Amino acid sequence: MARAKIQPAETVDLPALNGEMLTANQNAMATMQASHSEERDMVNQLLGQAQMAGAFEEFSRTVRTSKLAFVKENKLYRAIAGRKSPHGAEIITGSWEEFCALLGRSVDQVDRDIANLRAFGEEALDSMSRMGIGYREMRQYRRLPEDQKTALIEVAKTGDKDAFVDLAEEIIAKHAKEKEELIQRLDETNADYEAQAEVMAKKTTELDKTKQELEKTRKRLQSMPANEVAKELRQEVAAVAYEAEANILGSLREGFTKLEEHAAESGEDHRTFKAGLIRQLEITLATVRSEFHLPEHVDDASAPSWLKAAEA
Repeated sequence: MARAKIQPAETVDLPALNGEMLTANQNAMATMQASHSEERDMVNQLLGQAQMAGAFEEFSRTVRTSKLAFVKENKLYRAIAGRKSPHGAEIITGSWEEFCALLGRSVDQVDRDIANLRAFGEEALDSMSRMGIGYREMRQYRRLPEDQKTALIEVAKTGDKDAFVDLAEEIIAKHAKEKEELIQRLDETNADYEAQAEVMAKKTTELDKTKQELEKTRKRLQSMPANEVAKELRQEVAAVAYEAEANILGSLREGFTKLEEHAAESGEDHRTFKAGLIRQLEITLATVRSEFHLPEHVDDASAPSWLKAAEA
């Protein structure tokens, strides 16, 4: 059987390439690629990774939070400016809020995660997340004193949930007690301040009255003859001396009597203590005598000096 003759394929003419247009397109593409900064490339990469982590849990929450903290600290989120929102309705200005919105999360949620990361570190936070520790508990732990928080972090790193929960409850109870004691001391201090304020207000009122009385006395003395002024001044000083003597013979003597009764019952000797008080009074009187250059003796030793001054 004779073989069929094969017909040659028809030649297809290809359009000639436009070298100038090809070069222009290549240059335009290179220009577009160069326009994207390294910062924009980095934030786009991190944004893509974070979005994948949120959708498919490819990364743990701790790793995702670490990347988001890096973006926030270095303000890389500004590189998304000019992009359209997911719905294409508006142009993104490059704010932290918009960056979080692209991830489908609120700013509060992301900032809270970053705060936990900074407080506990990646290892402890990852372990606490696996234990099921919630945001409310973590917020409590962040407020603990540094030494107690450090102890809690070290236990969290071991991954022992029972040990972690026991220590956390112990620390929280201790912290609550310390806080209660601090509030109580603060209330007591405020009460003391209020009491002191009342005393100071009373003393201020008394001082104002005294100033008014002194001013009245000064004006009265200015209008009196010299001999009358001297007589009134002596009477005032005599009244002060009489009051001091009355306190010594009254209140002080009564106190000495009670000490004497206590000594008779207990056998304790209070004489040295009482003698010390008398000696202090003697030193005080001697100081006043020396300051005003007063004589050691008066003509009538049997009469008190304040009584003689009053009668003069």
